[in-house]
Amino acid sequence: MKLLSRGFRLPLAALSGLLAGFAALAVAELVSAAVRPESGPVIAVGGAAIDRTPPALKDWAIRHFGTNDKLVLQLGILGVLALLALVLGVLALRFRRIGAAGILLFGVVGALAATSRPDSTSAADALPSVVGSLAGAGLLYLLIGRLTTPQSTAEAEGPPNDRMSVRADGWDRRGFVIAASAAAAASAGAGLLGRSLNNSRGQGAVASRGKVLLPAPASAARPIPPGAVLHTPGISPFVTPNGDFYRVDTALVIPKVDATAWRMKIHGKGVSRPLTLTFQDLLKRQLIERDITLTCVSNEVGGPYVGNARWIGVPLADLLKEAGVRPPSRGGPADQLVARSVDGMTIGTPVEDIMDGRDAMLAVGMNGEPLPFVHGFPVRMVVPGLYGYVSACKWLQDLELTTFADYDSYWVKRSWAQKAPIKTESRIDTPKPFARPKAGTVMVAGVAWAQHRGIDRVEVRVDDGPWTRADLAAEDTTDTWRQWSLPWKADSGPHTLTVRATDRTGRTQTEQRTPTIPDGASGWHSVVITVD
Repeated sequence: MKLLSRGFRLPLAALSGLLAGFAALAVAELVSAAVRPESGPVIAVGGAAIDRTPPALKDWAIRHFGTNDKLVLQLGILGVLALLALVLGVLALRFRRIGAAGILLFGVVGALAATSRPDSTSAADALPSVVGSLAGAGLLYLLIGRLTTPQSTAEAEGPPNDRMSVRADGWDRRGFVIAASAAAAASAGAGLLGRSLNNSRGQGAVASRGKVLLPAPASAARPIPPGAVLHTPGISPFVTPNGDFYRVDTALVIPKVDATAWRMKIHGKGVSRPLTLTFQDLLKRQLIERDITLTCVSNEVGGPYVGNARWIGVPLADLLKEAGVRPPSRGGPADQLVARSVDGMTIGTPVEDIMDGRDAMLAVGMNGEPLPFVHGFPVRMVVPGLYGYVSACKWLQDLELTTFADYDSYWVKRSWAQKAPIKTESRIDTPKPFARPKAGTVMVAGVAWAQHRGIDRVEVRVDDGPWTRADLAAEDTTDTWRQWSLPWKADSGPHTLTVRATDRTGRTQTEQRTPTIPDGASGWHSVVITVD
């Protein structure tokens, strides 16, 4: 019995593997709509990969891909799956059952990843990967069978049109094309339907956000001083628009939480009166409104992961006091507040910092509107003066009082420091690196920050010359960054501009360069330009 010639079999077998992989993912997407979007294999495996990625590699990805790091990860996973599916298709040509078993192995990996995620609460999270892999394995077995089983003599002697589809070696070209086309169409339909259903799952959350009317705060932020905002072209705006505010987190799917169903508990060590709060409970309380600059610990010297916004929320210290919590300095048994997100993230914050008088809050609004979903709707934490990984939990659902000795939060388990006050830093926004301004007066400008300490002065150095004091914009509060500028009489040629800041404690930004791990980068920011 002759089989399809080797030259045709290999590419068609590889195509069969690719179609099987596509079918597995599409069916898994459809099943995940009945479970939850996060249970899909790509999301689950991506989340597991993030959890197990060394901190240095995470930092590299954020530095090089920015907010596209998650997209790059998912595309990478899809690329690897496609390559493996191609290989399994070719393997199945000789070992049909082993190839199909390889597709099933995909399902095992996806199921284990889904059920091992911190936010997994049910074995049902394994279903999308399992069902999808069964569909993919069955399809590969079927398609490879079409390539390796010739038509019967009776079929070959059918009507003329049918005989034209049968090669001399007995391969049923029409049968394979019909099966492969039907599989591709069915898979695409299942995938699109699953994606549509998953997207619709968040409509209740979207509607609940649309109905939120933020009440007037009992303690409003003071108006931004007129002199706090510079209008120098190229400088970062004093208030960062919500759409431009940096986003650094591990969520491959943005959680969409229905505010009407949201609940949060405060419990743990030293809590004599545990609290369970609804979103409406928070809105009915005395709200505060404050301008606060947030900074990500992954922000490199001169990096973009810092932004300033006007937040509105409930003072967190008041809630802790209501629950009976005392800070460690007053004999309280808990020195760490562990915040848990709906996506399983845990963030540990020093209780002493929350209760020392700073404007730590459970924020419900950002720049005059309810929190955007990407920034934590319905509720997130904001604690001035601390890097986000120890203070700024988004999509908050639980607060537990414990100790640093008893519990390591997500990032601490991955080699980051337990406590991380923001370092004094400054950045040159204009001119940009490698810019070519004209000779004459060039405006050098940027921002500096030392949250909860305040900026006292900013200095700029040209090449190896003396430090020159820049003009500081007026201070809004010590919890916000300050803009600065310096008119510089620029001569033609290449130049290096360097900036440093000094905070209100008298501490000058260090020249020593350190990486972001374990507690934030340090060093002076410099840009190289050429003056024409």
